[in-house]
Amino acid sequence: MLALYIHWPFCRAKCPYCDFNSHVRDRIESGRFIAALRAELACEGARIGRRRLASIFFGGGTPSLMDPDGVAALIADATRIFAPAEDLEITLEANPTSVEAEKLAAFREAGVNRLSLGVQSLDPAALAWLGRRHSAAEAIAALELGRRIFPRLSFDLIYARPGQSVAVWRDELRQALALAADHLSLYQLTIEPGTAFETAHARGDITLPAPEHAAALYEATAEEAARVGLLPYEVSNYAKPGAESRHNLVYWRYGDYAGIGPGAHGRLSLAGMRLATRRHRVPEIWAGHVERNGHGSVEETPLTAAEQAREMLLMGLRLEEGLDPARFQRVTGLALADAIDGETLRQALEEGYLAWSATGRLRALPAGRLRLDALLAALVR
Repeated sequence: MLALYIHWPFCRAKCPYCDFNSHVRDRIESGRFIAALRAELACEGARIGRRRLASIFFGGGTPSLMDPDGVAALIADATRIFAPAEDLEITLEANPTSVEAEKLAAFREAGVNRLSLGVQSLDPAALAWLGRRHSAAEAIAALELGRRIFPRLSFDLIYARPGQSVAVWRDELRQALALAADHLSLYQLTIEPGTAFETAHARGDITLPAPEHAAALYEATAEEAARVGLLPYEVSNYAKPGAESRHNLVYWRYGDYAGIGPGAHGRLSLAGMRLATRRHRVPEIWAGHVERNGHGSVEETPLTAAEQAREMLLMGLRLEEGLDPARFQRVTGLALADAIDGETLRQALEEGYLAWSATGRLRALPAGRLRLDALLAALVR
């Protein structure tokens, strides 16, 4: 099975916390970029072959700034080039501004069947601080409209904001869960390199919650989500059983995915190798490469067994289901015991951070998920 990621890099403004490959332009040559995406998709499909297609994900940037006709054309191309699964999941990320909400019905008609809304907060002051261009009222209206139009709906919230109490977060989360359909992505605020927040944090203008307070917020998140039947299938993602993001599960389970568009990454099994692919980040330069060569690739690297093992560990231990040692060895060619630090594993098992499941999978327990980044840094060789 193959997942397809299509990157639309443009935003109306750059959020101060965002380190994604997104670009603000006074004028966007939409026709040129849609044509380049279609050309790169055709080029990628020619070498991949008619693989079974599990999902399409329009990410960004802000894909809801795209022309719905362009989205429809890309979906039609993808489902002609590849063999679409009967339950093909097609997700589009959108911002809940009133302008973009007006296009939701057209995106559904284009073939999108799962909407992911970048809400980030339902608190007006927090929205302004996060640099969001929508109001809380617009977010609620877009969520309600999205639930009526799309069979599946997800949205994002950011917590562990400066000064945020557990009680205030619970109230905001309960309001969000009352609006949620079947999936929520709940991200802890982090300071990313190269962002406006990094500069502000270095000046001392931003103080993040202490680790123990952030842990309390995380625990409250799981408790509130569980009240309405949303379970943490991944460290930051909660869903009702069966409503998990199939596209993102391909990433976390270390499956194959093709990435097209400026800055898009991919992992592909071709000719007995697993390749890491990357497109040029700058939209105009990427488009020029596509127009000349059929693709905007700037890097295509065969991954060693050790590199594959590291990536699979870093992704797989984020999942509630954990990591299957037998599949790990089939994919990477290495035994799990040869890819991890044995003493760190022993200590993590003893301290209740990791556990072996009844089916023989290695998985992170709640205490381990609270400190997963540090745990992985010590565990993975």
